[in-house]
Amino acid sequence: MTPVAGPADVARRATTTDAAPRIVFVICVLAVAARLIFINQAYVDHWSWRQSDVAAIARNFLQNGFRFGYPQIDWAGNAPGYVGTEFPILPFIAAVCYKFTGVHEWIGRIQAVILFAVSLPFFFLLVREIFGSTAAVWATFFYCFTPLNVFAGRSFMPDVPSLSFAIVGLYFFLRWLEHGESSSFFVAAIAISLSFLIKITSIIIVAPLAYVVVGRLYQPRTLSGFTGKRPTIYRAITLFSAIALLPSAIWYWHAYQIAEKFYPHHFFGAGGIRIESFSSYWHIARQTLTSSLTPILSLMALIGLLVAPRSRYSRFFHWWLVAMVLFVIVLGYGNRHLWYQLPLVPIAAAFAGAACAFVGSKTSSRVIAVTLSILLVSWFATLAFWCVQPFYQSSAEQLRDAGLELKKVTAPDALIVAADMGDPTIFYYAERQGWHFLETDAIYNGNPDDSEQAIENLERLRHRGATHFVFTKNTFWWLQSYPEFVAHLTNNAKVIEATPEFRIYELITVAR
Repeated sequence: MTPVAGPADVARRATTTDAAPRIVFVICVLAVAARLIFINQAYVDHWSWRQSDVAAIARNFLQNGFRFGYPQIDWAGNAPGYVGTEFPILPFIAAVCYKFTGVHEWIGRIQAVILFAVSLPFFFLLVREIFGSTAAVWATFFYCFTPLNVFAGRSFMPDVPSLSFAIVGLYFFLRWLEHGESSSFFVAAIAISLSFLIKITSIIIVAPLAYVVVGRLYQPRTLSGFTGKRPTIYRAITLFSAIALLPSAIWYWHAYQIAEKFYPHHFFGAGGIRIESFSSYWHIARQTLTSSLTPILSLMALIGLLVAPRSRYSRFFHWWLVAMVLFVIVLGYGNRHLWYQLPLVPIAAAFAGAACAFVGSKTSSRVIAVTLSILLVSWFATLAFWCVQPFYQSSAEQLRDAGLELKKVTAPDALIVAADMGDPTIFYYAERQGWHFLETDAIYNGNPDDSEQAIENLERLRHRGATHFVFTKNTFWWLQSYPEFVAHLTNNAKVIEATPEFRIYELITVAR
């Protein structure tokens, strides 16, 4: 026999339920404020090269006529530099804003902040639907302040916007299954379609989607909610799949054709599908569980994985986690970049929230519960602050400084050869085109094996019209390691600017 709840129990539950939205609102305000710190920082942090590419595409839209289907990078020499990319809605919006405000870093970054903020109430509602209100509050807290998500949530990159649309789509998809609202159906389909367009790696959410669809098809017909006949549901899922997948199929086919047709024949993300060694996966796991998520969140998520409550869609996040693990394994090479593990943040946050709710349900003393909550918030906040700081540290400041100097001392049509370790930041701030050095078909090809290889590469680029060569601090070691190349460069160029951060040469031009 089920015990009847007394007035005190009802009051306590009502208070908790009423308090949750207010607590979440405060968390969300603080989370957005945290992402506005250094919002106008130059693209010189550890993800500088990826952001500089996106920013270059935005600036080239502005300068070259807003050709949406033809995004351009700067490191293809004197070629137009059309490349295959994700659906370039973010750089395109930034370029439109540049028309009215001028070019500023905050314009690119603020898009991620806005879309992150949009996703927060839907993440709370999604977790509440599966694990309950208490778990949802804690999950939102962890999701907001996980170091990887804090930094990615203010970076000019497609990852947080794509994840945000995925979360919105997942929530409305569950809502449609529960209530059969056509508005929820179309919002979910469009949001997920945008998520795939902006970053196709979000396709892993197909796993939790399939889980809830199969569960819906095989649940008893007498349950409340959306109880349409199976043929009707099949037709709805077919329409949903068409809306969600067809635009991505069309766009990525177009992007592939662009990469095939135009030099440098580059498709963003190509080559990431590769199984790596055990040591590589161990490095990814260690980095993710410590600096990206913090050890506390990782531990709480592991506990939540084991104690998450049984509910109608209780395995939703389990299936998302399985898909994510398979994604990391299959795209082992691509996952050397931390942002590929970003979908682990909402998964870990949801499980950690479930763990907190479980511990709370087993704690009868309010004093103990409050004390544990304060300790957990303090420990996590301290670790998160400690772990997020290295993300902001400059790794490309010398590239930006060299680029700004090149903008001053070179003509607009100058072609730059940059020993830049493959980071296009120098081209973005120079507002010049050129090549990474070494390069093969404009793609960065690492350090020279010897001076002979470096000389051959430089001479090939001189015959293609290269006018300037630049070293930066991170490649000054070449001056000692490749003496024959340095002698060749000295005989075929003159130093026009030298600082502790960079050295710029003007090349003697040759007939093409």
